[in-house]
Parts: sequence; C-alpha cells; structure tokens
Amino acid sequence: MALFDKHLYVKKSSIPNSGKGLFTRKTIPKGARIVEYKGVISSWKDVKDEDGKNGYIFFVNRKHVINALPTLKALARYANDANGLTRVKGLTNNAEYETEGIKAYILAKREIPAGAEIFVDYGNDYWKVIRANIKLWERQAKRAAEKLERQKAREEAKAKKAAKTGKSAPGKSASKKSTTKKAAPAKKKQAAKKRA
Repeated sequence: MALFDKHLYVKKSSIPNSGKGLFTRKTIPKGARIVEYKGVISSWKDVKDEDGKNGYIFFVNRKHVINALPTLKALARYANDANGLTRVKGLTNNAEYETEGIKAYILAKREIPAGAEIFVDYGNDYWKVIRANIKLWERQAKRAAEKLERQKAREEAKAKKAAKTGKSAPGKSASKKSTTKKAAPAKKKQAAKKRA
C-alpha cells in the first residue's frame, strides 16, 4: 500500500505552544497508512538516559526504539497528540500508530480531509513522563530561585554589617578616604628627607 509522504507538509501546529504539525494536502481514507515513523533504530538502553533528547523516540518493543530526533526530514515526527498538555476544543486524534516488525507507521483512524492536521495518540505513559518532568523542572527552578534569594539576603546583610562597623564589605575595595589617610604619612617622611 502506497504511503502519503508526498502529500504531507509541515507547518505551525493548530495546537498552541506545540511547535510544528503534520498536515495533508490530499484527503486520506480511513485505514490508510499515512507515513512511516523513520529514524535511527537502537535499543532503549542506548537512549533512555539522554535527558531532554528523547521526545522523538518511538518504543517499538523491549529491544528496539526508533529515534527520530536526528532525522529532521522524518515527517511522522511532526504529528502532534490532540490529547496533550494543551487541548483545543474540536481537535481530536484522527490517527494511530501501527507497528510491523521493527517499523512503525501512522494509520488513519477515520477519513482525514485535505488541509487537516494529523493527530496521533502518544499514549498515557508518554504524558505521565512529560508531566513528571515538568513538575521536576518547576521544583528545580523554585529551588534555584530560593537559593538565589538566600544568597542575595546574605550579601545584603554583610553589606549592612560592614556599613555599621565602617569596614568595607568583602570583595569591595577600600574607600578613597581611607587610602588617602594611609598614604599621607609616607608623603611627609619623603618631604622631610628631601629637606635634610
């Protein structure tokens, strides 16, 4: 069965904040294989620890994954999930994944009209991981902001203490006034030597 690769194109997704999406120029009949999910075939063990770089990995089976990240021309990687983090009223998934051996395809669940965006279900596990990562990033950002605030408060406290005692804060140079006082006696000694 022929795929629809030459009838597909990529442009901004109709889902806000989702980047690019996959669209069709031609009506795709229900049940048709739309496009193959192409990429580098490797094992989950080889890619699982690549933080931030595994959003384009299709898990085929225990031994094989397809990593579309390095394959920018792989059209299937641009198909978004209508049930993702941002949902748009009226948009639903119109396609699904199908595997055959170690290959994966996007298959039309219903007729997809020309000009429509192709949406495919990424699965609950994908979104659980994404939501967990978002919570982790938010906690890390909060901790970093709190640490910065504590550091700023300590520096302000040191500066206040130094101002009360008349000393310069650590890392700050002495004022010109204190430098002048120390240099004055040396100038007097030099002048006395010249007179003698």
